Amino acid sequence: MQNYVIFTEKARQIGMDNIIEVDKVSKAFTKHVALDEVSLQVPRGKVYGLLGPNGAGKTTLIRIINHITAPDSGMVTFDGHPLTAADVPNIGYLPEERGLYKKMKVGEQALFFARLKGMSKHDATAALKEWFERLEITSWWDKKVEELSKGMAQKVQFIVTVLHQPKLLIFDEPFSGFDPINANVLKREILHLRDQGATVIFSTHNMASVEELCDNITLINKSHNILTGPVADLRRRFSDNTYELGFEGDAEAVMAQIKPIVKKMDILGTDRDGVTRLKLALPAADASRELLATANACSMIRSFNQILPSMDEIFIRTVEESNSNSSQTPPAI
Repeated sequence: MQNYVIFTEKARQIGMDNIIEVDKVSKAFTKHVALDEVSLQVPRGKVYGLLGPNGAGKTTLIRIINHITAPDSGMVTFDGHPLTAADVPNIGYLPEERGLYKKMKVGEQALFFARLKGMSKHDATAALKEWFERLEITSWWDKKVEELSKGMAQKVQFIVTVLHQPKLLIFDEPFSGFDPINANVLKREILHLRDQGATVIFSTHNMASVEELCDNITLINKSHNILTGPVADLRRRFSDNTYELGFEGDAEAVMAQIKPIVKKMDILGTDRDGVTRLKLALPAADASRELLATANACSMIRSFNQILPSMDEIFIRTVEESNSNSSQTPPAI
């Protein structure tokens, strides 16, 4: 399979690190504001999570990026220039609402969509055979779509989305209908496409998948961008100085020694090797030095790791704080 185009360092030096830049984009429908001056930047060659509660504005933004609808104000830049209809062939979009023709045969339909995207019959047939073998669905070629399960049809539409090797891929809830095994297959392929140079915008409510796949995220709530950044950085930023300590020794004696240092202490258990594990909440990050010194003086330390919050916890906390702030009555003037 041919590699995606990888941009040169020269191109990066002239400001093309981001394949998509959304600058103060707003969109309203009748009296409903779907997006209110939303800005974000999608780095090239990354998996970018677009997150938010139902009705937050994610789908509207995806449709604007796909040039399905236009913003009321603001600008979207694609690949270093203002987004136009001519950019649509360079975008592969897998919507949450699937769009396969049930009465057509799988192979015939996949070839039809590939030709619509500008591929020759020869190139499309060769690429389709490779993808069908890769996802182990060669036997489906002559079946009608209506004979397939939801997950099977999803695999076909995934192939149709990525086949023409667009610069940008947008997946909206791509694992809907998949069992865990096939969901992992699709996750593997998404990461493989990223590693070949593709950029992926990935919208989902499954925060575990966000931790597995996404390099960066933006969280939209009530038409506003309320959180943006690399996943690893956000998890560190939202950490609350909670750690897991594993040690060998007299558990009661160790706990008595470290009790004055910690805010909260929970016993996680002792394993077969005699290692006791504690979950500890510290008053500040720098208290970890005193903790380790104290624990080391009365035990054999086997592990010490920071417990980072999950993206699910970050999502809930940030949205709840945003909702609380927006519901507060402004002060009288």
